[in-house]
Amino acid sequence: MYWLGIDVGTGGSRALLIDARGRIAGAATAPHRDMHMPRPLWAEQDPDDWWSAVQIAIRGALAQARASGREVLGIGLSGQMHGLVILDRDDCVIRPALIWCDQRSQPQVDWINARVGAARVIALTSNPALTGLTLPKLLWVRDHEPANFEKIRRLLLPKDYVRFRLAGEHSTDVSDASGTALFDVAQRRWSREMSDAVGIDASILPRVHESPERAGSVSAQAAEATGLEPGTPVVAGAGDQAASAVGNGIVAENIASCTLGTSGVVFAQTAKPVADSEGRVHTFCHAVPGRWHVMGVTQGAGLSLQWFRNVLARDRSYDELIAEAQTSPAGAHGLFWLPYLMGERTPHLDASARGGWIGLTARHTREDLTRAILEGVCYSQKDSLAVIESLDVRVESVRISGGGARSPLWRQLLGDVLDRRVALLRVQEGSAYGAALLALAGSGEYRGVREVCDAVIEEVSSVAPDPRDAERYRAGYGIYRSLYPSLRAAFAAIAARD
Repeated sequence: MYWLGIDVGTGGSRALLIDARGRIAGAATAPHRDMHMPRPLWAEQDPDDWWSAVQIAIRGALAQARASGREVLGIGLSGQMHGLVILDRDDCVIRPALIWCDQRSQPQVDWINARVGAARVIALTSNPALTGLTLPKLLWVRDHEPANFEKIRRLLLPKDYVRFRLAGEHSTDVSDASGTALFDVAQRRWSREMSDAVGIDASILPRVHESPERAGSVSAQAAEATGLEPGTPVVAGAGDQAASAVGNGIVAENIASCTLGTSGVVFAQTAKPVADSEGRVHTFCHAVPGRWHVMGVTQGAGLSLQWFRNVLARDRSYDELIAEAQTSPAGAHGLFWLPYLMGERTPHLDASARGGWIGLTARHTREDLTRAILEGVCYSQKDSLAVIESLDVRVESVRISGGGARSPLWRQLLGDVLDRRVALLRVQEGSAYGAALLALAGSGEYRGVREVCDAVIEEVSSVAPDPRDAERYRAGYGIYRSLYPSLRAAFAAIAARD
């Protein structure tokens, strides 16, 4: 018997089948069409493209496992957070989804802070209003597309649109709801005070569940489309970062995770909600009932390397670029990379921030450019870790996941820059794996998420920081931290010209 995890990512959707011991039986990924970016810092995707990819991925995972839908006992969902999916009275998608990295809504963030008060927003939701979150995107539609806004009868998040297509339910979970700017994170419920304050009809919000709770069953129509069995339980699941944390076993104190995907995330769990008064990190509900987490986000982590390859090094694979970067010394001959290709969240909260190399000279090579990108992303993760630790959250070791985790060089650089032991896990599947584990926890095979993780998560290797390089990066980090404040006004002026 198997449990299925589905992750609706930015670049594609992945389906993963596991057995009761957490072993992977089959997996498949189907790509999404490229995100649509009609203007700088805008980012949209078609929700129906996610559903099409999910169908392909599920059938692929079943085929690889040589399993039938009848052998799947439960399904968990994960996905990119914050995306705005709006449906009309007929449950039809009104417009393309504004996804997590869309930064167009700074005027709406300013309006929220003026109307509600920045401090009160944090008091009500444990987080500041940010362009990346869902509410400002919804208000942008209100302000710029009033005809579309009037049609809205339901708001969903990306993974929850897939749930709707899979099970016909308008539901979400506490971790994903935490990233909407409409959720009372401390009380694990929608904030009626916040929705009333900004004039949003709370009836459009989906039902909210704890992550391992059942939140629907596969419909006959979805069963025909996917090969699953009608009636198969679908648990609430989690936003991609909470699901990835479950997949990495971040369900206890003193261990953090670092996910190097398109974005970069440093994640640590807490026994109570711990909010940063400046809003530099997110405080969300964890996928573990009764637990919370703090999370720092770099918008352009793996995206930085992807952009570099696609634009400036099309003749090289990622592996070739990283191999070249290894020939450049620590510090890349004094070159620094700012990974702000989509603005930045932690710690700057600045949608106008811009990326770039600082310190470039005629002596620098492509090897240096690439190494500076890897180091710059690691510095940005140290920014997140520093804020998390300032909240009295202790971090002794880090578990790495995401595409960047496959690179031994990037793992070592992260250990050197963070000055922490960095561990690699037996299963490197992140969000889809965590979603499957939530389905397993929800099925009653174990007594909860923590017990599942204790039983199946295993570290297979680790790297310790190199003392000499760690010292070099401590000095480099001081320079890195000085760059954004020096350039902030210039970034704002550049953004005003776009």
